[in-house]
Amino acid sequence: MTAAATPAVPRLALVGIFGGLFAGYLGLTAVLPVLPGFLRDRHDAGDLVVGLVVTVTAVTALLVRPVAGALADRYGHRTVMLTGALVVAGGGLFYFLPLTVPVLVAVRLLLGAGEAALFTAGAVWTVALAPHHRRGQLIGLYGMSMWGGISAGTFLGATLQQVSFTAVWALAAAAPLLAAALVAMVPVPHREPAATPAKGGGGLLLRPALLPGTALALGAAGYAGLAAFIVLHLDARGIGSGVVVLSCFSAVYALTRLVIGHLPDKLGPRRVAAWSAAGEAVGLVIIAVAPNLPVAVAGGVVTGIGFSLLHPSLALMVMNRAEPARQGAAIGAYTSFWDLGLAVWGPVTGLVAATLDYSAVFGVGAACAVAASVMAVWIGRPAIGPGAARPAGRETEARAA
Repeated sequence: MTAAATPAVPRLALVGIFGGLFAGYLGLTAVLPVLPGFLRDRHDAGDLVVGLVVTVTAVTALLVRPVAGALADRYGHRTVMLTGALVVAGGGLFYFLPLTVPVLVAVRLLLGAGEAALFTAGAVWTVALAPHHRRGQLIGLYGMSMWGGISAGTFLGATLQQVSFTAVWALAAAAPLLAAALVAMVPVPHREPAATPAKGGGGLLLRPALLPGTALALGAAGYAGLAAFIVLHLDARGIGSGVVVLSCFSAVYALTRLVIGHLPDKLGPRRVAAWSAAGEAVGLVIIAVAPNLPVAVAGGVVTGIGFSLLHPSLALMVMNRAEPARQGAAIGAYTSFWDLGLAVWGPVTGLVAATLDYSAVFGVGAACAVAASVMAVWIGRPAIGPGAARPAGRETEARAA
């Protein structure tokens, strides 16, 4: 295809979508560093209640993502993403009220539903707008917008806490309103979603998402162990500075998507997913046996490079395997496997650390990453039928078993 015939990236539209996602997650996460202290000061809450209130959003996010994707397929990506942003803004306004703990839990459940709609509709919208040869790259950049919002939100929330809780609540409501404004400014996609979605399964068991989603959930084990135990692991080995390793991981994670985020499109998502998961496994093994900080940092760098491209590669496989009218539901189901993976691996890695040691946590994560790599190789043809989208990447991959 010539340069003139290659569709241009709709930059202004992507700015609105990516900016909306960034602002939405900024508001969602601004309260995270504040809620534990707020619950203890105002409600005399214990650790169990604090943990419940902070993490309960994952419950509705897990359940709503496939539904939000299906609604985006039927009623339009902008409608569902805009609704999600407004729900998140409304949830932020509830913080101003003198809520009891049960009502606060209900508000957090509402926020989880809004988050699911915001992220899932935006992800499918991004793919619908992207030129076919850049879908994987733009999926990766879309994820970076989310992580950027999370980082900025937690930093600003912790900073505004020094002023007052009210200042944090104001940010939690105002940022999603900005997100809604940005999303509303984006034109409707040229190709509207089908009015009647294709028949088929729903929820997590939606067929195009099942195997790639399982691979994503396996890959999440390494991230869960790294986030929870890298500091304790290096302290136990007399090395310390675990935060440095985690910071290097995060920086390389973002840089990889910026520099080589096009590889799933160029080389094929299945191939990149397999190598990415294998790289994650190698990095986790290096961390597990690291005798000093430079080696641990090297392990964090390798893990970050591998893990960075795993999600967009697998997401692109989902899109290639799904019928056009079901792509929203498929990507929603796929993303839910990330929530499921963290929900499972959080307590599992804690149990491993308690019964064995911290090195075993990274060993388990590496084993799961190897399994994800094998699964990525094993997954069959990207397309599932005549109505499915043509696969991205090299044609040889599309013809593979």
